[in-house]
Amino acid sequence: MTGLNEICITRTAGTVLALLGIDRPKEMDKAISEVLETAGNVFGNEKCDRIFMYHPDAVAMWIYEKYKNYFLEMDEKADIKLPMLSVVPPVTPVCFGSMYSGLLPKEHGIMKYEKPVLKVTTVFDVLADAGKKVAIVSTKGDSISMIFLERKVDYFIYPTKQECNDKAMELIRQDIYDVIVLYNGDYDYYMHRFTPEGKRALKALQENIDTYNRICQQIKESWKAHHTVTAFAPDHGCHKAFLLLGNHGVEEPCDMNIMHFYRMLGKVECK
Repeated sequence: MTGLNEICITRTAGTVLALLGIDRPKEMDKAISEVLETAGNVFGNEKCDRIFMYHPDAVAMWIYEKYKNYFLEMDEKADIKLPMLSVVPPVTPVCFGSMYSGLLPKEHGIMKYEKPVLKVTTVFDVLADAGKKVAIVSTKGDSISMIFLERKVDYFIYPTKQECNDKAMELIRQDIYDVIVLYNGDYDYYMHRFTPEGKRALKALQENIDTYNRICQQIKESWKAHHTVTAFAPDHGCHKAFLLLGNHGVEEPCDMNIMHFYRMLGKVECK
């Protein structure tokens, strides 16, 4: 199929581990060399010791390209932007299963929209075994709050996006976690109800972008003693289905192509 990006989200898992200097399991997809090289250029001989992964749901690459004015600050301050490829089917639990296991859906076992606890090895298992302190912050009932349960990490699950974002900011200020994962599903929620370009959906998109920018600013203030990598990393894209509804789940560029943004912050400031 033409028009699809090349770097699969399965490579995110290995990238997180490699940034922290942790070996990945042999079955896990390889790290993204461009991210590692960029971090090396910024941090020199020192390893990254903190990671913050921000996951806004369903932000398609075509949305980024059409509404670039929303992303101006992210574009300006990103150390690297990567066109990424989702997995099939591009639905949330399948995608995050691949993103944090480094495996294709047929390998990790979630192949449709369902939310069982993953039984394969994930980034969270490897991080815990390496002695890293990890926090997962997500809205109740959403994929990240369910498929990664039963790991030796701290879970902060709340009913609303705002509670999740407030907790994430609090955790940054506390300065005790090596890795924080934050999920916001509101763009996806409103996209399904008012199309990807509906007024309420675009408002949620702007809020997601603002949240990421505020996260980076808080990290700059609170994690000055650390080399930190942050990522704005959607799981899949979206398309207008019919009437006033949006959808995703098809193997087409609209749903498969996404953009990931990485910033390197901390002891060595880059921008």
